[in-house]
Amino acid sequence: MTTNESLISISKFIAGYSAHLMGAGVHTSRVIRNSKRIGEAYGVDVKLSVFHKNIILTIIDNETREACNEVIDIPPHPISFEHNSELSALSWEVYDKHLSLHELSDKFNKIISAPKIDPLFVLLLVGFANASFCKLFGGDIISMGIVFSATITGLFLKQQMQKKKINHYIIFIVSAFVASLCASTALIFDTTLATSVLYLVPGVPLINGVIDIVEGYILTGFARLTEAALLIVSIAIGLSFTLLMVKNSLI
Repeated sequence: MTTNESLISISKFIAGYSAHLMGAGVHTSRVIRNSKRIGEAYGVDVKLSVFHKNIILTIIDNETREACNEVIDIPPHPISFEHNSELSALSWEVYDKHLSLHELSDKFNKIISAPKIDPLFVLLLVGFANASFCKLFGGDIISMGIVFSATITGLFLKQQMQKKKINHYIIFIVSAFVASLCASTALIFDTTLATSVLYLVPGVPLINGVIDIVEGYILTGFARLTEAALLIVSIAIGLSFTLLMVKNSLI
C-alpha cells in the first residue's frame, strides 16, 4: 500500500466482510483465513480478534509497516450457507486474479444484496422437512399432515416476529409454544409434538461452537454454545407451556 487512504479503505472492507461472514453463521477459523487471504492479495497483514458480538481488526502494510485499526459490530444476519460459499470463493478470486478494491466491493455488494429465497417457499420446505421427520419417527399420514400445518404456523409466526425485531429468545418460546400446541391435536407426544419444533433447533450455532473450541477459539466457541443452549431452553419452555395445557389429554 502506498497511501493512508487505501489502507483505511482496505481495513473498512475487510472489517465489513468478516463481520458479515460471522453474522451469516461461518465458523471463526474460516472467517480469519478468508480475511487474511484478501489482505495478502493487497499486500497487508491482517490481525483479527473475533468475539461473539464484535470484531477488532488491525491491518499492517507489509512495506511501510503502517497500521490501521477497525472495530465493528457483528450484525445478526440469518444463517446463509450461500453467503458462506460465495464469499469464501470471492476471497480466492481476489487472491488469484488481483481484483481492484472497487471491483471487490462491487462483487461483495452484489452477493449480499442478491434476492433472498421467498419466505413462502421456505415455509413449505420446512413444513415438508418436519413432516418427513415425523414419518421417520413412526408417524402416520394424519400425523404428518398435523406436523406440516403446525410447523408452517409456528415458522410463519417466527418470521413475522423477526420482522418486528422482537427478542429472539421470546421468538423461540412463542414459536415453540404455538407449533407444539397446534401439533397437540394429534395427542401423540412422541411424534407430532416433538417433531413440530425441530425447525427451531439451533444446529449451526452448536456445530460452529464445537468447531471453534476444537480449533482454539475458546471464547467465541463457548459464546456460541451458550447462546445455542439458551435457545434450546427457550424451546423447552414453549413445549412446557403446551404440556401444562394439554397434559391430561396426552395421558
